[in-house]
Amino acid sequence: MTVHFIGAGPGAADLITVRGRDLIAACPVCLYAGSIMSAELLQYCPPDARIVDTAPMSLDEIEAEYAAAHAAGKDVARLHSGDLSVWSAVAEQIRRLEKLGIPYTLTPGVPSFAAAAAALGRELTIPEVAQSLVLTRVSGRASKMPPGETLAGFGRTGATLAIHLAIHAIDEIVAELSPLYGADCPVAVVFRASWPEERVVRGTLADIEGKLQENPIERSAIVFVGRGLAAEGFRESSLYDAYYQRRFRGREGL
Repeated sequence: MTVHFIGAGPGAADLITVRGRDLIAACPVCLYAGSIMSAELLQYCPPDARIVDTAPMSLDEIEAEYAAAHAAGKDVARLHSGDLSVWSAVAEQIRRLEKLGIPYTLTPGVPSFAAAAAALGRELTIPEVAQSLVLTRVSGRASKMPPGETLAGFGRTGATLAIHLAIHAIDEIVAELSPLYGADCPVAVVFRASWPEERVVRGTLADIEGKLQENPIERSAIVFVGRGLAAEGFRESSLYDAYYQRRFRGREGL
């Protein structure tokens, strides 16, 4: 018996990986976070699967489901939104599985920031404008930020910021980042990327608060801040330059 942690993607059921879909189809037990995940993903479960919505459950109750499945010799598909590597609460579950001696695997998924970038129609790294992306958040009820990880600290680098779980703190974002990026710095807020109700609000640090007051977004949004979000006229990368010789180009003599 194995617990398979699966990154189920940002929302749209067809953005799950093939491996993730096949694991769901092979597991007689499926645990999923119903409050932040599309129910359409459950179509991949076997017809007689035990399906458990973990949204109202405590960690102890989730652990009990794993233990019961282990005793019954039934594999578990444990679905988490986005990708498992960030803000998935997988680490605390793994710790408990290891204590119980229950094996597990991890299957990555499409992260929410990537789906949000697709919704914007933008590449987040632009030659000589933005070459770094910082995934971060602000302190909340679930957990506090470490002392050294601050918006101002990251903002001093000039990198593009993808600020998760922070739409409620847009005033804090504007106050901390305006002195560093400038009031005219582009901002984009993407709500529920890849879902039917996907929304995008674009603006600058100077006007994004007003725009969000006109079109409120309460949760499940990513706030992007950075010059690369609206960059135009930038230098093209040398990657596809006709005179750029690289290992696999095979263009001798140019």
